[in-house]
Amino acid sequence: MDYKLEVIVIPVADVDRAKEFYTGLGWRLDADFATDEKFRVIQLTPPGSPASVIFGSGLSNASPGSSQGLHLVVEDVVAARAELAGQGVDVSEVFHDAGGVFHHAGADGRVAGPDPERRSYSSFASFSDPDGNGWILQEITTRLPGR
Repeated sequence: MDYKLEVIVIPVADVDRAKEFYTGLGWRLDADFATDEKFRVIQLTPPGSPASVIFGSGLSNASPGSSQGLHLVVEDVVAARAELAGQGVDVSEVFHDAGGVFHHAGADGRVAGPDPERRSYSSFASFSDPDGNGWILQEITTRLPGR
């Protein structure tokens, strides 16, 4: 049985502001449905992604900006960071973790620049949406067999 992650809910305070931010990144607008003034769902998909995000009003009890550690996988984190910065996004410099593969929570253990060996899963950049939902760009160029 396959279990496919298709949608992530992100809590936002201002639905239209969030829609403008994510569509401004070039994310595809899949849906914008409202049943009344209290319930609205917007679904967007990042370029090349099989998974989408949804946000809206009456959709989640989570506090706006409380989603953290949302990962977007890219083949070249330096180029992806430059693209986001060119779109006006406040994105961190590229970093790697002092301990090697992956990264610690928050900014703990961050070392400036990509992983010196450019190992897969080891180079990152981060940004937040207008509500503070935290995103991580993660460079992955090779995966283990079976992926």
